Amino acid sequence: MRTRLVLLNARLLDPATGGFLPDTALAASDGRITALGDDSRIRALADASTTVVDVKGAVVTPGLVDGHIHPVSGAELTHGLDLSGCTDLEQVRETLAAGLRGLRGLAPGAWLTGWGLDPNAFGDHPVETAPFDSVLDGVPATLLLFDAHSMLASRRALELAGVDGPRTFDQASAEVVCDADGRPTGLLLEDAACELVERIAPRPTRGERRDRLAAALSGMAAAGLTGGHAMDANGESLAFYAELDEAGQLPLRLRVAPWCQPGTDADGVRALIAQQGRGGRLWRIAGVKIFMDGTIDNGTAWLESPDRNGESTHAFWPDPEVYTRIVGEFHRAGVPTATHAIGDAAVRHVLDAVEKARASGRRASGSGSGAGARYEPGAGVRHRVEHIETVPDETLRRFAELGVIASVQPTHCCDFTRADHTDNWSRRLGEERAARAWRCRDLWDSGATVVLGSDWPIAPYPPLGVMGGARHRRPGRDLTQDPHGPEQALTALQALRGMTVNAAYAAGEEHLAGRIALGHRADLTVLADDPLTVRATELPDLPVLLTVLDGGVTHRDASL
Repeated sequence: MRTRLVLLNARLLDPATGGFLPDTALAASDGRITALGDDSRIRALADASTTVVDVKGAVVTPGLVDGHIHPVSGAELTHGLDLSGCTDLEQVRETLAAGLRGLRGLAPGAWLTGWGLDPNAFGDHPVETAPFDSVLDGVPATLLLFDAHSMLASRRALELAGVDGPRTFDQASAEVVCDADGRPTGLLLEDAACELVERIAPRPTRGERRDRLAAALSGMAAAGLTGGHAMDANGESLAFYAELDEAGQLPLRLRVAPWCQPGTDADGVRALIAQQGRGGRLWRIAGVKIFMDGTIDNGTAWLESPDRNGESTHAFWPDPEVYTRIVGEFHRAGVPTATHAIGDAAVRHVLDAVEKARASGRRASGSGSGAGARYEPGAGVRHRVEHIETVPDETLRRFAELGVIASVQPTHCCDFTRADHTDNWSRRLGEERAARAWRCRDLWDSGATVVLGSDWPIAPYPPLGVMGGARHRRPGRDLTQDPHGPEQALTALQALRGMTVNAAYAAGEEHLAGRIALGHRADLTVLADDPLTVRATELPDLPVLLTVLDGGVTHRDASL
């Protein structure tokens, strides 16, 4: 068996213990770690065709995996004006004006697009297009808010789309927000409403979208990522993954969960079940993504009691019991679910649904695992809840009791809320619930399996930034600010586990991923120093020297 890769002079970090292995070198063949030992022994396994890298004392960790990411939609949504750095309305206007100057010389009627707009930029003013009317006069424009669950459409864009009043949607939280006279304010909530404008806006060519995806994935590999749990399969996502994989240009191992939306009938559920296991060498469909609510920032989350604006009172599914029934069907078919649930009522309902599914599964088969062994080896069906932004104690404790994975994105707390609770998210919730923000440490200490992710394009994808944010809980753009809920910070080892060991467990792959061990995947991240001893606020700047996927190098720093 030919040795494809040899790493020498390495410090091999074990995230299970936090210590270094006694070995200083490793070899990989056929995508797996085939040998561990000292430099001289491992070097002897190389031949003329082997890639041999002396990492000069750098730290090697198991490959870092983003537990919640949207590669294809992110590559599309992050094209246009980056509004994420705008902290007030004047900065937004200036950025839009600069973008309009860039449209000069293009065809009349060219669209302006922007993304990453933080509602905190509006201060106490309503989130609507009125502050930008003078800049966007006659210009069709869409400005995606940071949560990707809502957008602002200019008056011209609404006119071209024929949106002149309220609409009714299957998605209970979707809305064309209108003023007291029934005129649209420009704010569109949730996918169904946003699509009214998106479907008439210009689209990039297929080749452009594929190239943007390839560039985004290459950037992720350079940041140290070797894998991601992709939480959608929209559009041509699967075709793009297959094409890149077949061409040897897929630099991440992707676990893909297609969406199951309200209105999905029995045939749709059967089709999602039938898709499971489809994939290629480096990607596969494993599970489904479901939405239980929207977001707190735009008033579409599902809370036990309304927010201070009287909003966030409904589930995403018009009849939440239909969701419960569908989760039961997926469970009995052995298909894991990942449910977007941000508000406390949404999280509670998901846990209730999983509890009912497990009970029915035991009655039906005696084990509850069903066909799940095909996708979740030896561990039954591992359901997940995504986001979990605010929950009370009694809900939090149920994650460990039910074996439900807690998938959290700590940089959302870092970058979009404030320690003094003057941000939009905290003001909507009030002090009591805002004090329960992103309870990462409480979830961990309660026995839940906590997986970390970015939710890119909502927040930046570099994994060291995600791990650092989980530890310091400060805004990435200004680390001098106070942390939001410092008692919820994870330790350095917990943060590392959240993107290695726990990510592998959530995928049912703990037997072949998440650790540096013989027979495990040769998915590796090589860092200039020990991520367990580098200060949390300095971790995002720690150089990534080498990224290895399936035994092949996907990123190599010039210093190596």
